[in-house]
Amino acid sequence: MGEGKAIKSRFRSKSEHSLDSKGRLNFPSRFREVLSQYGSEALMITTWGKHLRAYPVSEWEIIEDKLLDQGKEQPRLASFIRLVLSGVTECNLDKQGRILLSAPLRSETQIGKDVILTGMRDWVEIWDKEAWQAEVQATRENFDSFDEGLSKLGII
Repeated sequence: MGEGKAIKSRFRSKSEHSLDSKGRLNFPSRFREVLSQYGSEALMITTWGKHLRAYPVSEWEIIEDKLLDQGKEQPRLASFIRLVLSGVTECNLDKQGRILLSAPLRSETQIGKDVILTGMRDWVEIWDKEAWQAEVQATRENFDSFDEGLSKLGII
């Protein structure tokens, strides 16, 4: 146990959801519980390749600071930083535990009505269901290619 540090739960597992006609997403209660440990009911959501990433505000601020402060040391990251930071949107949970995924966020990653949420410890990924299925299929087809990296991590 860390001294003086509260141990936080993590965003874990996957769930399927459907957006309502306004683009609202029911944020799972287990994820809301994790978010509450960050002392906020707001998420910072941005595009990240083929999906969206949703961060608790305090976690997002760490990422944002690293990108803006340390990112300038890596000139090849300038366009990535510009894309990710220009698209970030603060989304607050409503009384029903939903977040509104704005039309620009959804169109940027081609998110339709059916979505998959995946907990990734400190953030949540939001995928269009078809894009998620394609990603999973590609990963399964190349599963053996991960052996070297997993071995270096001491996992296998």
